[in-house]
Amino acid sequence: MNKWTNFSIEYANQRSYLDDLFHVYPTIPDGIRTINEEIWRKVEKAFNEKNNMEFLKNLFNLDLFPIKDSYVAFLKKDKTSINRNPRTVNRLCGRLYEMGLNKIQEKCSEPKETNRQIGPMFSNWLDKKSLGVQPVGLDEFLKTSDDAILKASDDEKKKFAKDNLNYYRDKGLDFVGRFNGKYVIGEAKFLSDFGGSQNSDFEDAIATLEAKDTNAIRIAILDGVLYLKSNSKMHKFITNPYKEYNVMSALVLREFLYQL
Repeated sequence: MNKWTNFSIEYANQRSYLDDLFHVYPTIPDGIRTINEEIWRKVEKAFNEKNNMEFLKNLFNLDLFPIKDSYVAFLKKDKTSINRNPRTVNRLCGRLYEMGLNKIQEKCSEPKETNRQIGPMFSNWLDKKSLGVQPVGLDEFLKTSDDAILKASDDEKKKFAKDNLNYYRDKGLDFVGRFNGKYVIGEAKFLSDFGGSQNSDFEDAIATLEAKDTNAIRIAILDGVLYLKSNSKMHKFITNPYKEYNVMSALVLREFLYQL
């Protein structure tokens, strides 16, 4: 088995893995969303007047719509469809009036889902110089042959890898670095559970490892339940068919990079 995968499994099962991982992914499950006061006043006015069209239009201007319904996304993306579909509007508004303003406000204020908060956390961790070097912009990255981490958007990292490292996968990258003269590219994921989108994230990271003819060391910086010794699909894969792949926790990434 790849020794860095093995180190990650041992870390997750024998040490204070979650406590240490919190430095990389400090998820914030509490805290409500801030609702724009001006928009909310318009919501209240339309609610009190039972003006269905205005009520929906103003609710759509908030970050979070208060109910789940298969037709909401269409109406939200095409505001003109609100006027063309009065029965759908009435049906949705009926549900909302039944909830009442207090419940609507509560639902619109719910915190972001944890998995949506996680996206920028790995980059924030890198920005703290956690790997010993401060991430730098493209111009600075290209100026030197020293150890460096590229600070850019996922798409900009993808473009750099395409132009310079023969990486042609149509997927952004979370990590582009150069250590001991060797380029390293990869994706970072926190897999908080088994199944669903978590499996998709796992497969996405593995696909980057399997990108052909890339002139860089490819890594999957994965954390979470995949390191639990279990019968899960993810654990079976990293210990069997993918056992030689560079799959590792963010918590062993620094040691991996400095041994290159």
